[in-house]
Amino acid sequence: MEPLPPGTLEAFSLFLARTSALVIASPLFGSGTGFARYRIGLIFSIAFLLYSVCGAPLSHSPEPVEYGCLVLREIFVGLFLAFVLQSVMVSLRLAGEMIGTEMGFNMASLVDPSTGQHTPIITQTYEVFFLLGFLAVNGHHVLLKALEHSFARAPVGVLEFGGNLAWSATELFTHTFGAGVAFAAPVLVLLFMASLLVSLLARMVPQLNVMDVGFSARITVGLLALFAFAPFLAPALEGLYDQFAHGIDGALDALGA
Repeated sequence: MEPLPPGTLEAFSLFLARTSALVIASPLFGSGTGFARYRIGLIFSIAFLLYSVCGAPLSHSPEPVEYGCLVLREIFVGLFLAFVLQSVMVSLRLAGEMIGTEMGFNMASLVDPSTGQHTPIITQTYEVFFLLGFLAVNGHHVLLKALEHSFARAPVGVLEFGGNLAWSATELFTHTFGAGVAFAAPVLVLLFMASLLVSLLARMVPQLNVMDVGFSARITVGLLALFAFAPFLAPALEGLYDQFAHGIDGALDALGA
């Protein structure tokens, strides 16, 4: 068997570093408890496939310090691509947090096994619908294709970054924050009207137990609003998927700048 060309292992390890950062940081691939063995196999399989398609040995053998900087650069690029999907999901978490807080459901929050933190019920429901639709529209293919294109836009073995990374991340986060507010706005308007109605009733009927009636009214109105606006959930999620696709294109442009 012929020996590997010089620089092959170093180049493959850089492919492995970028792929590992993307897979671990992505909500879809990296969710779950612990570092499961299937995730290790997924990382090695994707890295080996991408290196076989578009990889090449390094032109020189980097020094240990330079090699460490190259690994950190690849990890940063992988995290930047995963940040696109994370930022889109932030809009859902923001909408779920606002609706759950207004309805009072955040008092009975669940523990998210992927983060170990308390996750409101509404937020978890939105995330499940988003990830199921994300798989249905082959969003994971878009993410993996973006990883492949990133090796052409930002080749391994060089210590260079695009000049628009910070601006691209800020712009993407700003758009997703606005999308989260718009996502929750219809339900929040009805909940605000319910709270206003309860306040007026409390002024008219002082003997009324405002806490008990208000809590029950917000839950009832919130559930009815979620049910009434359920048909509009699909178009809203489609808009988020389009925003993810545009965010990926913007991230690749920033890497290649």
